[in-house]
Formats: sequence, C-alpha cells, structure tokens
Amino acid sequence: MALRPVQVNIKALDDSAVGRFWAEALGWGVSSEGPGVTNVEPGGGFVWPDPVAVCIDVVAVPEPKPATKNRVHLDLATTSAAHQAELVARLKTLGATSADVGQDNVPWTVLADPEGNEFCVLEHREIYRDTGPIARVVVDCVDPRAMARFWGEATDWTLHEVTDDHAVLRSAKGVGPYLEFLRMPGGKTVPDRVHIDLLPYPGDDQEAEVSRLRALGATDLDLGQGDVPWRCLSDPEGHEFCVLGSS
Repeated sequence: MALRPVQVNIKALDDSAVGRFWAEALGWGVSSEGPGVTNVEPGGGFVWPDPVAVCIDVVAVPEPKPATKNRVHLDLATTSAAHQAELVARLKTLGATSADVGQDNVPWTVLADPEGNEFCVLEHREIYRDTGPIARVVVDCVDPRAMARFWGEATDWTLHEVTDDHAVLRSAKGVGPYLEFLRMPGGKTVPDRVHIDLLPYPGDDQEAEVSRLRALGATDLDLGQGDVPWRCLSDPEGHEFCVLGSS
C-alpha cells in the first residue's frame, strides 16, 4: 500500500480568480468540480489522476491569508535566463507581486500570487528540464530527515537525497515535479494555507491507508470539515494534508 501526491490545495477568498492566475501561469486549463472549487490541470486531453502530474485545487474560504509566510510553496521551472525574465514579467501582468521572504541576493525570483501566496521562479537548472512547469513543491520543516522518513513511507515516491538541510523525493517514474522538505527555523504557527493531497491507488482502502499513516506518526485533524469523502491529517511536524477517496 502507498499513496501518491496528486494535487496542491490552495485556500483563497476568490477561488476562481486565483485559479485563473495559476492556470495562466502554468499554461494549464481550469474546470470546477463544484461551487467554491477551481481545478487547475494540464490541457491536451489530461485525465485526472495522472500517474505523475501534480495539479492544483483552489478552494474558497472566508479568511484571508495571514501575513505569515506559507510553509508550502511552488517553484516554477524555466529554460533560460531570458525565459525566467519573460515569465516573471508575464506573471506580474497577471497579478503577481514581488515578495520579500528574507531571500537576500539569490538567482531565483520570489513572487506572490494575487492573494499573497508565495512562490518562486527559478533560474534554469538542468535537473528540472523534464518536470513540467512546476519544478518542485517545497515544504518548510524543522527536521528534513524526519520528514524524509515519514513522507518516504507515506508515499510511493523515491527518496533522491536527504541531509540535515533538505530532503528530496520524486515519483519513481522519474518525471514530474520534485517534493522537497527544506529546513527552516521555527515551527508551524498558523493553519496551512497550502497543503498536499494524497490519493490511494485503485483498489486500496482509504481507511487502511489512514491507519497506516497514523502508525507512521500522522494525527487526525479536525478543521470543521464535517462529513466529507476525504480525511484530514497532519504529519509529525503538523503539516496538514488530506487523503482523498480512492479513484
């Protein structure tokens, strides 16, 4: 048994506007599975769930983003210095703004989407040549080694590297974005605005997977979600995530 990361869930006051921004940013399409939810997915006949694609779900909530930096963000890939500059300029015309998260002088550009969710536009790096527009999903954490142990067991993604400073996983198929846990001082202080959703494989039981995650150190999470088909949990450092119903 194992789970696969299938989407990044972003909370927003206006799911439609934030969803359109991300669709334009990534060159993807938008749809909606219901009121208050905007799904951002690759075009070209894409059928969810794809074995390796990590999509974006934008979900409407009544609370605005707090001033605190999100503990989960996206890094976007580029193919050259010119592409990076062009992408940054285009994103700003779509409503992105420059963001200061204490990055100092770095080769990547830190921006925020129209509701303040931080993300990075990376300089060209050969390692991200085949990831698609999302190079990696980055999670701030205190202990990357502990996160590597938990998420490596929770998912079927392959651990590529682990140090005291970061841990990197990727689909065993060797394509799609990376998942990186990056050591940052300080733990979680506010509910996550952005989180990862995991999906069981066909035939696997959602409750059995949830029980397995609890044994690995996950805890149940009550966000007032009520009677929904997904299960809300948090990892050993308190990062929120959901286990969706089987596809």
